[in-house]
Amino acid sequence: MAIQLIVTHPGGAHKDDFLACSLLAHLHGVPIQRREPTEEDLADRTICVVDVGEVHDPEQNNFDHHQFPRDAPPLCALSLVLQNIGLYDDALSFCAWLRPAEWLDTLGPNEAAKLMGIPRAALGALNSPLDITLLNRFASQTELHPESPIYQVMCMVGEDIVNYLRSLRQRLDYLKEHAQYWTIESDGESIQALFLEKSDTLANDPSFGVYAFIESEGKQDAIQATVTPDRRGEGYGLSRYNDSQRLDFSQIETHEEVRFAHKRGFVAKVTTNDPTRLKELLKDAIVKSEAM
Repeated sequence: MAIQLIVTHPGGAHKDDFLACSLLAHLHGVPIQRREPTEEDLADRTICVVDVGEVHDPEQNNFDHHQFPRDAPPLCALSLVLQNIGLYDDALSFCAWLRPAEWLDTLGPNEAAKLMGIPRAALGALNSPLDITLLNRFASQTELHPESPIYQVMCMVGEDIVNYLRSLRQRLDYLKEHAQYWTIESDGESIQALFLEKSDTLANDPSFGVYAFIESEGKQDAIQATVTPDRRGEGYGLSRYNDSQRLDFSQIETHEEVRFAHKRGFVAKVTTNDPTRLKELLKDAIVKSEAM
């Protein structure tokens, strides 16, 4: 049965209801009404009731969290919608903004700031004019239709979240099968690098998903460098992973295959495609322990 309407609460808007409605607007393209729901709304499976109504029933497309007990996991309306479309686990793993959004909406600013390890005042400093304008414009409407500029922006936001998570999952599955781990040694020093061979799958955005993949494999403390196809031309890009000080690519700037090496040493672009030569360049970029 096709969704016909999205209902969310009136009054002030927050990131969780805005983003939850953005996902649903992208997926269903139906009007959004900002009002209190009726019992008929909650019973109608063609109406998504979001962040209001005190009912969480995915079968009925009701996504509220306010009735959850005080000690429940910090799930907001956005979390519930992401769960319903099968993207929550990946979003929690790979969207750093999701957990703070859950904390802020369910626990309040003081507890959220504490969990984030920042001063309470810093939360306000993290808000941008984009946040303020979009939430205020959304809150000022009683009904939004697909022709509305705010609605169209919401659809873009929802589309980008869905596309990012779905394409990331595909990329992670690909990297699981094709990524190679290199151990490079130089005068008793050793580093590990992740290498990706050129392919049509990687052509448009070779580095997409690499950091997420390393974290998902639990290798964030083991890897010091990544070697990925250069999206701007022939050859490869050599990069420090998490800005590891074990490598300084400015040390190889005079090599003939090096097209560019940043003076601060965190990245280099090289023309060679030969894995043996790439390993040699990595070896020459290793910083000796006495120089660190």
